Amino acid sequence: MNPEAWNDALTSLQLLQIDPHGFGGVWLRAPFGPVRDLWLKCLQDSGLKAIKLPGHVELERLLGGIDLSLTLQTGTLQMQAGLLQQADQGVVCLSMAERFPAALVAPLTQAMDQHRLPDASSSHFGVVALDEAGDDDPLLNPSLQERLGLWLNLQDLSPSDVPELISNGLMPRQSDPSEDDLNVRIPPNRLSQMRDCLKKGTWTDEQALAICATAQGFGIDSLRVPTLALRVASCHAALNLRERVADEDLEFAAKRVLAPRATQWPAPPPQENEATEPPSSPPEASAPGEQDRRDEAASSPPESKDPTTPEHAPEHAQENQSENSAENLEEWLVAAAMASLPPHILEGLMTQPGHPSGGASGGSSGHSGQARLGTQRGRPLPPKPGRPGGQARLHVLATLRAAAPKQKLRNRSAAFPGQSQSKVAIRSEDFHVQRFQQQSASCLILALDASGSAALQRLAEAKGAVELLLQQSYSRRDSVCIVAFRGASAQLLLPMTRSLVRAKRAMTGLPGGGGTPLALALKMACEQAHRLHRQGVTPMLVMLSDGRANVTLQGLGGRAQAHSDALTWGTQWRLSGHRALWIDTSLQPDPQVQQFAQHLGGSYLPMPHLQAQRMAMAMDHLRQKTP
Repeated sequence: MNPEAWNDALTSLQLLQIDPHGFGGVWLRAPFGPVRDLWLKCLQDSGLKAIKLPGHVELERLLGGIDLSLTLQTGTLQMQAGLLQQADQGVVCLSMAERFPAALVAPLTQAMDQHRLPDASSSHFGVVALDEAGDDDPLLNPSLQERLGLWLNLQDLSPSDVPELISNGLMPRQSDPSEDDLNVRIPPNRLSQMRDCLKKGTWTDEQALAICATAQGFGIDSLRVPTLALRVASCHAALNLRERVADEDLEFAAKRVLAPRATQWPAPPPQENEATEPPSSPPEASAPGEQDRRDEAASSPPESKDPTTPEHAPEHAQENQSENSAENLEEWLVAAAMASLPPHILEGLMTQPGHPSGGASGGSSGHSGQARLGTQRGRPLPPKPGRPGGQARLHVLATLRAAAPKQKLRNRSAAFPGQSQSKVAIRSEDFHVQRFQQQSASCLILALDASGSAALQRLAEAKGAVELLLQQSYSRRDSVCIVAFRGASAQLLLPMTRSLVRAKRAMTGLPGGGGTPLALALKMACEQAHRLHRQGVTPMLVMLSDGRANVTLQGLGGRAQAHSDALTWGTQWRLSGHRALWIDTSLQPDPQVQQFAQHLGGSYLPMPHLQAQRMAMAMDHLRQKTP
């Protein structure tokens, strides 16, 4: 763990005090534990207004709306301020931000951009997103990620490291470390001076150019990020009572804003001894009289507007010096950002989308199966108007909230002569029912090509991959179904199961050799997927084959017809809308197999030398992709 990570985490709290909403906020990735609790305690002690925002908050409570209890007490419509309005000039804290509903992310980010709520009231606030996700869990919503300037990762920081960091003098010591050593609160008079410096803060064009070039070198395509980086650098300068941004401020912004967002390895700088001019062409024979004109032109004095004259030399020298300083600053920022990256970042960047290894992206949702609505159990969703009955339950609070604005009109006169007025008049149009969202289980349909001389090696590696998958399936409620094809038939080797023992037995007794009935395998996979889908299970297909189809649907030979049948059933799978992955076991990437994967509507992964661990990672990535 980088020893500066904890110091930068505390510095982020001071930057939030100076400018709570200017750079969006902080994305803190840290599990439950003493380190995270200590950072939250520092946030609480900083004096910054922090409003907790639970994931189950309703939209009306978030943005403001009717105060139901006061409306029912007074009989007149009473409004209440939303949580975002209460967080003005402060921050909102999202606990378990990786599970924050997407339906609430949209109004939250809109309020962050416009600094205005739907009721026309202004609110300037930042966001502290507490992300407790592990390696296999879904990450924070990409829209919210883009708007948070500082990204902090304290997952690898153990509790025993924090006292060691304090004792090494990386933080100012005041008294006992357990008492005031972690006090990051800025005194009011000094905070006022820092905010004045922030208002007058400036940066040079070379610094802005270096930040943009560094972001481009790391593969950051968002235009918000360089702006956030410059804002963080300005806040860091104001923290040190400086009006002009210095190099150390840019270094902090590069480490905590640009480096965590890197999606590619930056290109190396060009060599200094590289030739900058093209080689001169050999002299050609000149026409008669041409040499005389050249001599006359050479003997004539140069014009005054020539940029090479001493009159314009200082101007061009200044421009060259400015360009060189911007390039040097860019290289220095790249080096500072790369120094803060963890050691395994190269492997992570090599598995981004578009790379041949086909790794998972940082924005994958990580859901096991498709999301479906229900009325009995699951994650609560905002209620909707409807009549209760059957399995639909009445949402009492939403029903009362819908009826509250109409009480004065309804109680003004009774519906029938002699009917007494009631305190709460509810009509059928006020009814709201409860809704829930739950994730369905998923099943990997693993289609194994058992034909050819290399079948034994492929099956051995596939067996190792299936074992790795089944070890992780218990906590995710996922299953595996194995379809094997060889000779002139395809068979269901193993129905849907999570039993590791059954999978080992089925894989052990599978023979190899014969033709490749690829169309029959795809047909059986489609049938199994249809059956699983009717059971409420999300099917996903993983093809492990070299794509050399030579057996038709009728079990006869013929490469042309076998190829056509395989494309037909691959298209059937694509039309079903389910996910798929084709692992090409050919010695070299085969365009024919890529065509199969395209008709299948899935991803293509060439793997000439099978590796069980890599296969398991590829299949796990397929399961984590958003449908």
